[in-house]
Amino acid sequence: MKVKLRILTAGVLFFTGQAVLAQKDTTKVQNIEEVVVVAYGVQKKSTLTGANVQVSAKQIEERPISNVLSALDGAGAGIQIASGSGQPGDGPTIRIRGTGSILASNEPLIVVDGVPFPGNLNSINPNDIESLNVLKDAASTSLYGSSAANGVILVTTKKGKKNSTRVTLNSSTGIISRFIEEYDRVGPADYYPLAWEAMRNGRVTSKKGSETLAASNAWASGVLIKDNLKTNVYNVPDDQLVVNGVLNPNAQLKYNDFDWADAVIGVGLRNEHNLSFSGGSDKSTFYSSLSYMKEEGYVIKSDFERIGLRLNADSQVKSWLKVGTSLSGTISSGENAVDGVDSNASFINPYRWTRTMGPIYSVYQHDPVTGERLYGEDGSVLYDSGGMRGSSAASGRNVVWETLLNKNTTNTYSMQSNSFLEMKLLPELTFRTNVAYNFSGSLNKTYGNKLIGDALGIGSASRTTYFRRDFTWNQILTYDKSFGDHNFTLLAGHENSEYKYDYVYGSKRNQILDDQYEFENFVDNSSISSYFRRRSKEGYFGRLNYDFQEKYLLEGSIRWDASSRFSSDTRWQSFWSAGAGWVISKENFLANSKYINFLKLRGSYGEVGNDGLDTFYSYRSLYELGYNNGTEPGTLLTKIADPIVSWETKAQSDLALEFELFDRRIKGTFEYYISETKDLLLGSKKTLTGGINNNEIETNIGSMVNKGYEITISADVIRNENVKWNVTGYGTSYKNEVTKLEEPYINGTKKLSEGKDIYAFWLRSWAGVDATDGQALFLLDAEKAGATPADKLDERTVNGQSVTTNQNKALYEYHGSAIPDFFGNVSTTLNVKNWELSAAFNYQFGGKIYDSNYANLMDAYAQGGALHTDILNRWTTPGQITDVPVLNSSYVTGPAAASSRWLVDASYVMLRNASIGYNFNKDVVKTVGVNSLKLFVSGENLWMSSKRKGLEPYANFAGTTQNRYSPSRIITFGLSTTF
Repeated sequence: MKVKLRILTAGVLFFTGQAVLAQKDTTKVQNIEEVVVVAYGVQKKSTLTGANVQVSAKQIEERPISNVLSALDGAGAGIQIASGSGQPGDGPTIRIRGTGSILASNEPLIVVDGVPFPGNLNSINPNDIESLNVLKDAASTSLYGSSAANGVILVTTKKGKKNSTRVTLNSSTGIISRFIEEYDRVGPADYYPLAWEAMRNGRVTSKKGSETLAASNAWASGVLIKDNLKTNVYNVPDDQLVVNGVLNPNAQLKYNDFDWADAVIGVGLRNEHNLSFSGGSDKSTFYSSLSYMKEEGYVIKSDFERIGLRLNADSQVKSWLKVGTSLSGTISSGENAVDGVDSNASFINPYRWTRTMGPIYSVYQHDPVTGERLYGEDGSVLYDSGGMRGSSAASGRNVVWETLLNKNTTNTYSMQSNSFLEMKLLPELTFRTNVAYNFSGSLNKTYGNKLIGDALGIGSASRTTYFRRDFTWNQILTYDKSFGDHNFTLLAGHENSEYKYDYVYGSKRNQILDDQYEFENFVDNSSISSYFRRRSKEGYFGRLNYDFQEKYLLEGSIRWDASSRFSSDTRWQSFWSAGAGWVISKENFLANSKYINFLKLRGSYGEVGNDGLDTFYSYRSLYELGYNNGTEPGTLLTKIADPIVSWETKAQSDLALEFELFDRRIKGTFEYYISETKDLLLGSKKTLTGGINNNEIETNIGSMVNKGYEITISADVIRNENVKWNVTGYGTSYKNEVTKLEEPYINGTKKLSEGKDIYAFWLRSWAGVDATDGQALFLLDAEKAGATPADKLDERTVNGQSVTTNQNKALYEYHGSAIPDFFGNVSTTLNVKNWELSAAFNYQFGGKIYDSNYANLMDAYAQGGALHTDILNRWTTPGQITDVPVLNSSYVTGPAAASSRWLVDASYVMLRNASIGYNFNKDVVKTVGVNSLKLFVSGENLWMSSKRKGLEPYANFAGTTQNRYSPSRIITFGLSTTF
């Protein structure tokens, strides 16, 4: 039967075409046991001895995500997410059961359709994903050996189904806006008096005893604008703007456009359309898809556009021979806003400068008398170049103007191919080989304008390109045999891979013609560089699974791996695991239980490895070229290596109890694990380094352990023909400890030492504010106490404590950790007839975060930078109890010093996503040739409660903040239909 369709989607997509209705499948399938994807195969879930979390296609398909990994946010216990930035196309950072390495990678291994995948997952359309499986312990990951220390994420793409034909159309339109609100900051009416107060107090300090208070007040009024803030936005003379600390009551604003964020932050749109065609016959299946996605960020000049094509096909050529292939290609492009992490304090970081710009400076030029905005002869907006700003307000720069004039675009091309051949050599023996080739290439173009900024007067351009290629080939034999109640599966395989990376960078300066950005339009060669990297791996592996009546379970795995990162003497190492399980519910004493439907105890132990160093040549000393003496070439020894450096090894123990109760209405897992990293890769300075500055020899000198427990509970609160309501909760708690370290060392706000965790804060101990004079106080380090009365002038005793106003004498101590006490997710789904409602909340209790963004807004002396409203609580009067020190231009270093003052509780609760959908009755939609039709509304990042407005408590695992592109709120309207 052929029909014509014309569908108007919520994404405003018009589709007209022909469709062939799928043949009705009348096959009745009962008592199918759930099968999950495991390393190099599939396995019944009930027979697993390892920890495996699965996310299905249904959990992914309606979420407006551009990176597959975002679907793992809240997916299961033990999975910790640091949210990706709001930059379109970015994905999150993931930790599985904590951080296990200090110097090497902590990223999990990504495996797509059975083959390791080194590319960016934003090149894979989330709608093409059939399932995601997160392997968390050694029993489930050890077959990946040296790559599995940080867990494994298995990505399985969709396949066709036999004897069916299906066309699926998904289309949606979304609205993108900023999610994290900005910090509260004071306005102009408060800002001028606060700056005046700091100047006056500083004058009193510097002129102590030689000038009256009235004279100091008059001095501050006279120089507030001239010598500090430079700009007066009120209609009164500069020296009359603030008198005796009070804003002139007759002052009126000449203009009021001081919020720089309004000029760069707005609302973006997201459109996504996916069309797939799948099906098959008795012997062959196929799945093909075409996808398009365009996402505009809420920050100007940030977007991501992707078009992708996929074809998965397989065929049973002979009764003993099956072949298949998976081909996909993606083209993506986008404008890149400054990410804010790698350029946290940069003048072109829009997040920092819109946040910290004082509330008296405008993006635009204004008439200094009337306050009217000025325009060019052609009517164009004139931007303020910053000549009349205070020293903390980016004088001579304009981040909005520069963002509009500069360019940063990236085009990426990627292709993945994976072909397999499967032969049935004997009824019990199968041979399968996979050959995969992945390619991606990228070209980034930047332009720095010549009107304002770093390339002022000359202009600049750069080009960065890379080509990444990797080839993987594996061969696997599987023997599957049963002898009565005894079931055996034996797997043996070999795998080798090669990774190549070419990189080229070039830049030129001195632009000739306007509006031309290619290299030919620039005169001077500024820089050019290139390099080639190559890495190879090889491994032999095997696994034995045994069960008796699927009641008693045993599993063992081993893998021998070699990595070209290490020398021939140390590159081979074995990794292994052993697991056991007992399905207690199959015992006679529980076989007829009305309450316990499934009960399994499982445990495992194993060792996996990590070679994820930044360098591909860790065992080789390195030299750098370019240190020439005139025409004589020169090289410089830049790094000395340990020739016998080798793998980090992670030993993992796991014990879990799985259960299903009350007619499977309640399901859950209680799990405890210990994960110890041995031979930890760290930098050592104890060996002679040949005079190389800052050289550290990377070697195996430490160990670290994570211990934790995980809880999963899922309950069908209501389950009948018309209403289904499920509530599922995940919870995780773990502790980290460095158990062996050559010597303690400080890393930013942390100090690594034996007995402490890697995210333990090591900071000056803040002691509050002295109520007598408002000075910032720190606990005094007894070893730094002054020896003479003159040396003790900055020391005091307050409330029985020895304190100091000198931050250089402050006592450093540990002040908690960034690791939360407990974190997880609670989700619920409600189905009422044709309606579906779902919501998921992420939560975190405990842990601390060092809020440097807030610290930057609490300056004791405003010189053009913004101030948080908490500054209004500053000390002003003797005897006043407050936690904000006095404003004083003579005392700015102490209050601003890194200390425990800036730590805040990192707890939060967040509505991560929610959706509501309606499924039309099939009898209704079939009249127009459609098998199913669903309309839905979904949202990401909808609400959050944290300890401070503006705080982003889940930005990273280390508990620090950056001026970064914070995550987006996305509201999506769409439809899903099959025919």
